[in-house]
Amino acid sequence: MGTIWEQLLANWFLLTMFTMFIGIILFAFRPSAKKQYEDLRSMPLRDDDILPEEKPEKNNG
Repeated sequence: MGTIWEQLLANWFLLTMFTMFIGIILFAFRPSAKKQYEDLRSMPLRDDDILPEEKPEKNNG
């Protein structure tokens, strides 16, 4: 059994970590981020019409 200060610090640390966890969850699931997440979710399936120009390779014989 630790001292009273160790127990107090452990409790505050636990409370801080739990609060940060809840904050991260609320940040990730906030309604204003829905459009951004939908855009990122569909990124691999996009059909990009604009392709980078291919430069012809120079053959130096």
